[in-house]
Amino acid sequence: MKNVPITVAHGDGIGPEIMAASLEILKEAGARIDVETIEIGERVYLSGNTAGISDSSWESLRRTRVFLKAPITTPQGGGYKSLNVTVRKTLGLYANIRPCVAYHPFIETKHPTMDVTIVRENEEDTYAGIEHQQTDEVTQCLKLISRPGSERIARYGFEFARAHHRKKVTCFTKDNIMKITDGLFHRVFDQIAKEYPDIENEHWIVDIGAAKLADTPEVFDVIVMPNLYGDILSDVAAQIAGSVGLAGSANIGIDFAMFEAIHGSAPRRAGQNLANPSGLLHGAIMMLVHINQGDIAERIHNAWLRTIEDGIHTYDVYNEPYSKEKVGTKEFAKAVCQRLGKLPEKLKPVKYATSADAMKQIQISPTIPAKKDLVGIDVFVHAFQAKPDELGAKMKKLSGEGVKIKMVTNRGVKVWPDGFPETFCTDHWRCRFIADTPTGTINHQQVASLIKRFADAGIDFIKTEHLCHFDGKPAYSLGQGE
Repeated sequence: MKNVPITVAHGDGIGPEIMAASLEILKEAGARIDVETIEIGERVYLSGNTAGISDSSWESLRRTRVFLKAPITTPQGGGYKSLNVTVRKTLGLYANIRPCVAYHPFIETKHPTMDVTIVRENEEDTYAGIEHQQTDEVTQCLKLISRPGSERIARYGFEFARAHHRKKVTCFTKDNIMKITDGLFHRVFDQIAKEYPDIENEHWIVDIGAAKLADTPEVFDVIVMPNLYGDILSDVAAQIAGSVGLAGSANIGIDFAMFEAIHGSAPRRAGQNLANPSGLLHGAIMMLVHINQGDIAERIHNAWLRTIEDGIHTYDVYNEPYSKEKVGTKEFAKAVCQRLGKLPEKLKPVKYATSADAMKQIQISPTIPAKKDLVGIDVFVHAFQAKPDELGAKMKKLSGEGVKIKMVTNRGVKVWPDGFPETFCTDHWRCRFIADTPTGTINHQQVASLIKRFADAGIDFIKTEHLCHFDGKPAYSLGQGE
């Protein structure tokens, strides 16, 4: 069979050591790959490239469309963007897949039967990275959840479950508080779930879901989550399964895929032949399945299981009496190579009958535009040491020409009219104006005129948000106490 070209980055810290170990195992197992090596990370950042990746590296990725990446170090200080986020979003890697499996009793865990896969949306949420300092006291980060993004990750979760013979898909959100953003994610999940009657589905509020995951992970199978929750809880799940250092990760898009360990570059352990290469190796195994080399993936994975069974462990998971020999990075790789072709005797052998990418192309339903009516506007104001009643009085003077002030909030809590004097206020205020017209709607000219009145009054407005109805339904949140 023809070799598959892949792009490899050796990374920073322990990255070069664990990548060398992983590539040695892939070579000895007969992986049918041709490697293109690129440099990314700390040295590229410090050369003046704030993205941490050069144009020539992008060209390699666009050629091979498969990326095996070791951990990198992002220099301390501002001005450097997360390379992981950049690659995921630039290449459209919308699905992050993180299997979290217990290897009891050989790897210490309180959850011997744990076998959970977290499917994390990988492009949206607060990871859009749109942040601003708005006042002296208040910063903001925009949380973006789209219907297509939610549908795509929900479908992927159910297709993954079906392809891997999983019985249940669970959704975690916080839609009891974020009713519009997380509410959309939950609503789309429920819609997609109806198309998979052969797979059980359920929803948990993320805080109690996280508690249940930490306490009783065996009740879950596949968990689909928005980006931030998925990032946090996949690390939690990997750690309670045995160790973050054992977990690999796949980042899947329509045209590209990236595979990595979920842990960082651990610079304190670099160059000491101590690091456990298992996380990156598991990422490489997922890569082999993705490129239709499930036979090689199976050969490596079973050899790794046998190595763990035989008690050949690196320092991070060494646990008497099940650990028999403490080894370094190179020695662990050699031990796995020596067991190629062997099966574990106590742990369950793995079988990769088909490619994980044999799932059908994920389709997204077309968006049907709704009837959109502009019914008001929130104007955010920077006013240091302002008093709610005084600010409300100023807003009343700005009402007119079809808009009127309804309320003033501070950090989401209504403070005017009829606010509580005990409410703590910062210098960041939301002034909600609503339509005062026979139709109950306003237009952009009326909005522009209102903003001009703010400017003429010398009031420091810092942003606006339109208040709209979509198909007659309010599409904005109420103020707390409104």
